[in-house]
Amino acid sequence: MLNTWKKVAAAASGSLLLFSLLISTGAGSASAAEAAAVTQGSEADVFRIVALGDSITAGYEPGMTDPNVKPYGYAERLLEQGWYHGRSALFNYGILGLTSTGLQNYTAAIKDGAAITADGIQAGLPDPRISRFAGLPPQIKTELAEADLITLTIGGNDVSSLLLTAKDLSDDEFKAKLDEVLASYSSNVKAALENIRTVNPQATILLADQYQPAPRIAVSSSYDKLMSAAQQFTATAESVAASVNQVNAPVKVAHVAEKFAGVEGSLTHIIGVGKADFHPTQLGYETIARVFAEAYWGEYRTPSVSAWTAASAPMTIVVKGVELNTPNKPILKNGQNFLALKDILNAVGAAGKWDNKTSSATIIYGGRTVVITIGSKTIKVDGKAVAIDTPAFLQKVGKEEKTYLPLGALATGLGFDVNYSSKLRTAFINP
Repeated sequence: MLNTWKKVAAAASGSLLLFSLLISTGAGSASAAEAAAVTQGSEADVFRIVALGDSITAGYEPGMTDPNVKPYGYAERLLEQGWYHGRSALFNYGILGLTSTGLQNYTAAIKDGAAITADGIQAGLPDPRISRFAGLPPQIKTELAEADLITLTIGGNDVSSLLLTAKDLSDDEFKAKLDEVLASYSSNVKAALENIRTVNPQATILLADQYQPAPRIAVSSSYDKLMSAAQQFTATAESVAASVNQVNAPVKVAHVAEKFAGVEGSLTHIIGVGKADFHPTQLGYETIARVFAEAYWGEYRTPSVSAWTAASAPMTIVVKGVELNTPNKPILKNGQNFLALKDILNAVGAAGKWDNKTSSATIIYGGRTVVITIGSKTIKVDGKAVAIDTPAFLQKVGKEEKTYLPLGALATGLGFDVNYSSKLRTAFINP
């Protein structure tokens, strides 16, 4: 019943158990924030996001070895932002350890729609899914061609060696190595963007610059030098984006680096300077997502009641981008989300009536008629019985009994798109 995509992340080979356990569902597929998605209606209405890049795109955090913990990075959050604006889907191809050279190689294969070897992407990649990734370019080409928004994070693995050696290099040596890295990055990313543009001439492309991940306390002697390098990296990203930017096919830089400057300690994990493992914290990933969302939509939205700080707060419901404000508390029962009949009718503008004799609600919307009966494990859609997991029920609210309907059943019957984010404890409903 549910169409979900599972996404995994990328990082050092010592922290890959989680990803090995997740790959059985398919590389490149992602459960966006553990969201359950029920999608009906025209596929043309779906806003499609394709995310390419390295471990930042994949949403990796150090130590993710628990198979019950799924990545929740910037891309998952972007998908949630998409739900605020309508039906949305995410296709994530963040590859562990990918460099700009690897991105160029991979996008060339995608452009050609041809499978590639793992080493053909990049030799020695520690991603346990890499063999599967290597066979996906024909599929990705189709997804990329239909994308509305394409995001890229790349470059961290290009400059990681500088983070490790900066303190031991003279200024001239550091500059020479940085110039070499930036020249390679510029050439590779421009070629990758051109490959992407060949497949999709119109989608908006957002390219993140490279933040400097180490706080001053960790790299005190080289912090200023590394910050200067990050600024040069941003300038290079701007130059590359400008070289392929067009009025009707925008390529923009998502300015992540400036948001990390001076607050690296709270936005990155510090596993050890010797390992150069500075992946974002959850706050860091939210910061990155905010930059991407503001660059595209001009805003980054969150529920009025944060699930992170109020675990006992009622679930938030967002209908057509508007947060539902009702005294009738939404209910989560047997893993299913329920709303009061009157609230959902008002929110989507559907017509409905209640029949006391049959204890059933009839809902009419978009040319469909759905009958939902209290206690029944089937609903009727245009007269045909359709099985549902959990039946509707009556709930006493004050002195009244309210009819609570399962959102999944409504999505099946009326053609709504319903997604639930357990991280935000928010259900997004898009008719």
